[in-house]
Amino acid sequence: MTNLDLYAKAEHLLGIEEATEALYDLYRSELDEYDVKTLLDVGCGRGGFMERMISDGVKCKGIDLSEVMIEECRAKGLEVECIDVSEEQGIYDAVVSIFDVLNFMDKDSLVAFLESVAKRLSDDGVFIADINTLYGFSDVAEGTMSNDTKDEFLNVDAVFENNELHTTFTLFEAQENGCYKKYQDTIVQHFHKIAFFQKLSGLKLVEKQTFSLYDTEDKTLLIFKKR
Repeated sequence: MTNLDLYAKAEHLLGIEEATEALYDLYRSELDEYDVKTLLDVGCGRGGFMERMISDGVKCKGIDLSEVMIEECRAKGLEVECIDVSEEQGIYDAVVSIFDVLNFMDKDSLVAFLESVAKRLSDDGVFIADINTLYGFSDVAEGTMSNDTKDEFLNVDAVFENNELHTTFTLFEAQENGCYKKYQDTIVQHFHKIAFFQKLSGLKLVEKQTFSLYDTEDKTLLIFKKR
């Protein structure tokens, strides 16, 4: 199991449903300003945003590196693939990466990712993504939390230092024999300054807005147009 699959397995215990819905609403309102007929959701998760955009009449495709997430999308009848964006071949009016997707990449990986995104956009296409602010990492994300159900127990321990957030997920899952199976892995997220996004070759940052998702000004929404 990859660390992304472990995250997918534990996501329902993280209490992020309200935050996810708030992000979906924000993205939909921003996309209303553009003529979007086709959309690619990079890091699509369980496909919730695609379902909303499809209901608005937009043709959507999703890609994600977690096979667990992709299988759930397929069960809903959504068009998805478990591939990297560099392997995608379509051209879209809009590309989105929702809920910290960009923070999961270091700078070199992020440059390659954004170059691939630019290639997937139509000439008038728009790319929208959100990132954590420094405050969002150091004052909101850092720390320890736990949650449990009848059959599961999750502990999350996050430490932010040197512009990196190291989050260790430990999940215990009840088995039929009465024992518990332990899953554990660490996910690393990276803080990126706005200045980084203003120097891209294929994308032009046309708008940025800092907003509050969990706390005061913990997120920034980035809107790009193809150069």
